Amino acid sequence: MAERMSTRIRYDRIRDNGALSRTTNGHKKRKERASRDARMKKLISGGAYPYIPAVQSWLSVQLGIPFTQITEEQAKAAAK
Repeated sequence: MAERMSTRIRYDRIRDNGALSRTTNGHKKRKERASRDARMKKLISGGAYPYIPAVQSWLSVQLGIPFTQITEEQAKAAAK
């Protein structure tokens, strides 16, 4: 049977592994966000208002206001 590891060592290991994981995943997420931004901008420039729910959500986050308050001009400006 394995020897018991102290609580402090376990928590230190968890903290260190979490920091490595956040760094690794952060780089991946940055690339994913960039590709999502490009995809949404392409959908806005080629689509008709009102947009699909994914684009509506993205616009709301980008502009910081609910989609019901976003005008078509604001959406086109956000896509540039």
